[in-house]
Amino acid sequence: MGRIEQTFRQLRAQGKKALIPYVTAGDPAPQLTVDILHALVEAGANLLELGVPFSDPMADGAAIQRASERALAAGVTLRQVLHMVTEFRTKDKVTPVILMGYLNPVERMGYAAFARSAQQAGVDGVLLVDYPPEEHHRHLFADHGLDNIFLLSPTTTAERMRLIAKQASGFVYYVSLKGVTGSHTLNPAEVAERIAQIRTICDLPVGVGFGIRDAETAVAIARFADAVVIGSRIVEEMESAPRDEVLTRIRDWVRDVRHALDQDINLEKEQA
Repeated sequence: MGRIEQTFRQLRAQGKKALIPYVTAGDPAPQLTVDILHALVEAGANLLELGVPFSDPMADGAAIQRASERALAAGVTLRQVLHMVTEFRTKDKVTPVILMGYLNPVERMGYAAFARSAQQAGVDGVLLVDYPPEEHHRHLFADHGLDNIFLLSPTTTAERMRLIAKQASGFVYYVSLKGVTGSHTLNPAEVAERIAQIRTICDLPVGVGFGIRDAETAVAIARFADAVVIGSRIVEEMESAPRDEVLTRIRDWVRDVRHALDQDINLEKEQA
């Protein structure tokens, strides 16, 4: 059993929901990334989504685009991102790490070399935005212990969901709105209806991201999802913080979200 599956099973047994923060590797500075990952875990993150900087991040809004630009300007490459995961694993061998990015850097490295290097580094899952479920390399990833995490969106058809459900592992990631990361138009009621449909087709945990910008929205989404993914708001917090306050700022912000999620679960138990 991989770390992702094990984490979701443990959380389910505890009656808790997964908190998955996203940060871009190398932002705001390459030397801070590993410390940022540890700070997120200390604050209550259950899984980590680490973005591989890319020059044309088509699914990402302005905040994460700026983060990618800063990381690329600092010379961060896919190989360096894998080195960061390796360093993270020297102290944390439990928290799942998911690489989020795009096909081009993986193709340049080579699928086999990437899968082998990612496994050796301690990566648990791969979410490539422009990676279709029909692509045969998914078997190569699975053979190296890497979960294939796919996106579902408000426009994904039931037929397409069934195809993705056959290829996905770890969890599926539902994009909560029509737009890019960091948008402000999330409708929890619509998301709840869509997740109910997903659950009739796919038995994997369902994480929800894009548009979750505060604890209140995270709580609303967590009432029917298995995980909430928060990226742009965390990136913005780091972007606006003085360099020596970055770790404290994101640790406090994520801790507040974790507390809100747990408090809501406890309240539901008391009312049951």
